[in-house]
Amino acid sequence: MINQATWDRLGNFPEENSLIIEKLQQAVPLIVFHRGAKGASIAENTAKSIHIANLLGADIVEIDVVRSIDGDYFLFHDGEEPQHFGLSRNICELSTAEIYKLSYKWHSDPDKMFYGVEPLDTVRNFDKTIFNVDRSWWYWPDLLEILASFNMTNQLLMKSHVGSKELHALASTPVKFPYIAIVRTMAEVEEVMAHPEINTIGFELLAHTDEDEFADKAAVQEIREQGYAVQLNALNLSNRNPLYRGWDDEASLLGSPELGWGKLIDQGADLVQTDWPSLLRDYRAQRELPAVFPRDALVQP
Repeated sequence: MINQATWDRLGNFPEENSLIIEKLQQAVPLIVFHRGAKGASIAENTAKSIHIANLLGADIVEIDVVRSIDGDYFLFHDGEEPQHFGLSRNICELSTAEIYKLSYKWHSDPDKMFYGVEPLDTVRNFDKTIFNVDRSWWYWPDLLEILASFNMTNQLLMKSHVGSKELHALASTPVKFPYIAIVRTMAEVEEVMAHPEINTIGFELLAHTDEDEFADKAAVQEIREQGYAVQLNALNLSNRNPLYRGWDDEASLLGSPELGWGKLIDQGADLVQTDWPSLLRDYRAQRELPAVFPRDALVQP
């Protein structure tokens, strides 16, 4: 349930947060689809994956950004080159021309069908989709300037680990993108809170074990009571490192939704990142979760 303090905070930047406000009025937690749809003939971080993500019930689509040696930006999660292209080099070491020649080897036959890496401005083809822009902060502030030129600020939810360079870039840009900080400690939270000029809407909390600081529900609720949304992860990454206490997609799907998604929601998640959005959407509907409180306190952008 979204509290009054959160609505007040979102209202500090009403135009920039307008789409997020609209989504939060409809259902909570918001569903963040990790890299968009992938599988069968669809490659993640592409226009097809974004389109299907919307069909599958995503409220927000997470994307990853890389930059060629020529300074052009693309949608891709670097480190995945061997799987997708049979390539031993990092994509960031390639020229723009070389990147445009890459074809997803397990989705296409270059002799018959080419399915390649797409430029960042692919996102401009989706006028109502909110994008969680992940793995891009080392390109700030250059990237922020380019994103500002897209004129879609209310669709771009920036995310980063907490560092002085990242916070300075966000504080310095005249375009106040919505921002979620990835944090492991309350000290990192306080570092972000010290910058009211940044449009911080929330925090992605990491707790790999039950002993971590944000494994404590009281710590989660303390952040929410100060008006910040909380994002928790249900992802199962290839390194098998639990992002939030092992309350993940596999626990939800191979056991019971109550063992994964249910625990994240009960812990106070306002956003849940998942690889299985349609099933989480169904579970969210089954729980009949209230979206807002109080209804008459909604911010009018």
